[in-house]
Amino acid sequence: MKKPIQQKQTEITEKQNEISAPSAPSCSTLKATTMKTTHKPIILAAALVGALAFTTTQAQQVPLPKNAAEVPGPAAGNAMTREYVQMVGRMAYVWGWPLVNAENRRAAFFQAPEPMLMGGILPIAKNAVCMLTGYIDAKQEFVTCPNQDVVYGFGFADLDMGPVVIQLPDFGDRFWIVALWDQRTDEVSALGKPYGTKPGFYLVVGPNWQGETPAGITAVFRSPTAVAAMCPRVFMDDTAADHTAIQSVLNQISIYPLAQFDGKMKFKDWSKVPRTPPAASTGGETKWVNPEKFFDQLPAVMKRVPPLPGEEALYQWIGSVLDAAARDPEIKKTLTETAVVAERELISPFFEWRLNGRSAGNGWNSPVNNAQWGTDYLNRTATAKSNMYDNKPDETKYIYRDFDSQGQQLHGKNNYTVTFAKGQEPPVKGFWSLTLYNEHHLFAPNALNRYSLGTKSKSFLKYNADGSLTLYFGAKSPGKDKETNWLPAPEGTFSLYIRCYWAEQAILDGTWMPPQVEKVK
Repeated sequence: MKKPIQQKQTEITEKQNEISAPSAPSCSTLKATTMKTTHKPIILAAALVGALAFTTTQAQQVPLPKNAAEVPGPAAGNAMTREYVQMVGRMAYVWGWPLVNAENRRAAFFQAPEPMLMGGILPIAKNAVCMLTGYIDAKQEFVTCPNQDVVYGFGFADLDMGPVVIQLPDFGDRFWIVALWDQRTDEVSALGKPYGTKPGFYLVVGPNWQGETPAGITAVFRSPTAVAAMCPRVFMDDTAADHTAIQSVLNQISIYPLAQFDGKMKFKDWSKVPRTPPAASTGGETKWVNPEKFFDQLPAVMKRVPPLPGEEALYQWIGSVLDAAARDPEIKKTLTETAVVAERELISPFFEWRLNGRSAGNGWNSPVNNAQWGTDYLNRTATAKSNMYDNKPDETKYIYRDFDSQGQQLHGKNNYTVTFAKGQEPPVKGFWSLTLYNEHHLFAPNALNRYSLGTKSKSFLKYNADGSLTLYFGAKSPGKDKETNWLPAPEGTFSLYIRCYWAEQAILDGTWMPPQVEKVK
């Protein structure tokens, strides 16, 4: 039987009264209730904080790296497959080849107790420079693609041993340049006629030098690496008269440790420096990089050559494999095998000029980013293999080729010509030359003892009736009337190489292009 509406309302009201006005509690009940009431807000607050924290973590920004040091590298102890080690090893070989090459050249130079001529030919010096007194001997094999347009000096410095001073005389109107390269083969100086450099004393310091610059020093050059290569070049005409005239200038060129600096010009008769006995010819450039030892040397080189900005990740990447190789003989063995293959497959092809640099027009190639390579590892290593120690493009533009106009390899059994139209010789403010090299990018001995023609040859070059200039190449004479313009070639293959010192803008931007090499039919 249903309850009346009025009775149901009364029951609801009574229940509400029981909730809102409970009976008086006992002492024990009151104490327990008070404790529960006190803890409730604390528990709720803690739960709320935890919930908020969890919610914040769900949407929190992960801190982003602000610099290279904050970017994590490869984890230590990673398992590495043979294929992975090979991949990193090949990259490391191309990247590090010029650095190891430079280190081994420095080590050879540092055997010299004083400036001297190694084998009676090559100027070498430790923390100093040794000057030649004429063109470099055609038998030198220290570096590929030398030239006989300038009188060279050369030396290496380890700037961790202290700074060196460059002493420069008044060169008059004579073209000259002093190039300083770091261990990456980047040029770090602007010294020479193109820059209006004044006679005086210039200081070369290493990356960590914090000393005082002595009075009397005109300017300071800082190398970013401790190892630096140093090379004065002074133009000389191909005449006996200029050979005599240049000696007084050469005798005032010097580079020596800062400890010897006294602010006074020093004079040196470079014709009287010691000479070591001639070395046996190897038939090509000295092998400065041994692939079987490369990965033994690379870790120490990387410690001395700091990463360029942006190279930090590359150093960590290569370093992780080098560290693994130091702990695991199998990984080391794989790296060594990889280096041997990389030398053959990746480095040796750079000796072909068509695979070196980019097109300069009419079948010629030219390097890119000379001596300011940055991260252009392709061109840096290609040049280190084919003709190490380029100058910057605004100092020297290099242009070269192996083939004739029909795409056939140049060979001494044939005769060839290069003809510059009237007024179209290489436009330069310094000088230009065209040099012939044998298959090893070295001079090919010949009866004329002639290896290049150009500005230095102006006293005997013959021009055509229309004002054009034709140069001749081949193992056989093009005829007595043409021999003044002839570069004798070896019986085998050879290459041609144009140098443009202090080139005009038309060469730098490619507006001017060298002419074709034509085979004489």
